[in-house]
Amino acid sequence: MNLSGKMLIAMPGMGDPRFDRSVVFMCAHSGEGAMGLIVNKPARDLRFADLLQQLDIPMSSQSRDIRVHFGGPVENSRGFVLHSDDYRSDTATLNVDDRFGMTATLDILEAFAKGEGPRQSILAFGYSGWGPGQLEDEILQNGWLTCEATPELLFSDDNSTKWETALRSLGIDPLLLSAAAGHA
Repeated sequence: MNLSGKMLIAMPGMGDPRFDRSVVFMCAHSGEGAMGLIVNKPARDLRFADLLQQLDIPMSSQSRDIRVHFGGPVENSRGFVLHSDDYRSDTATLNVDDRFGMTATLDILEAFAKGEGPRQSILAFGYSGWGPGQLEDEILQNGWLTCEATPELLFSDDNSTKWETALRSLGIDPLLLSAAAGHA
């Protein structure tokens, strides 16, 4: 099972507060491990304009304001831009699938500062990572559900409802979920 391009939905009672009610977009998944970005937890104390200023990237009158998120607990000083398929850097974009890409270089931030770049995006600091077999084990232990990623869900401005929306896409009422795992 390859989960690249899918979404993980944290189950209640997962046990790791960093992932409580998280929705994670899976950027890469293979036998070597997995990497994803939390897409529903905005950064509270970092604005895009402040980041550009720290990096000495000049803003233009066309500069776009990009939403900044907490992408996960691994390397949280490193930035990743998850974006629509209308932007590609020949050397730096990971083509997740035919709808989404991820770029982690300054050139995409410079494009945003000029008012260019992809039409839809999320900037995340840090990522969520799993070693070989770790994510599969967490899924078997009832830690995560998986659903299809849609641009509407992924790039929605309403972070507070992404978890419920992802569950409802599977036909699940969030109020009926239990934190206890069971096996028949």
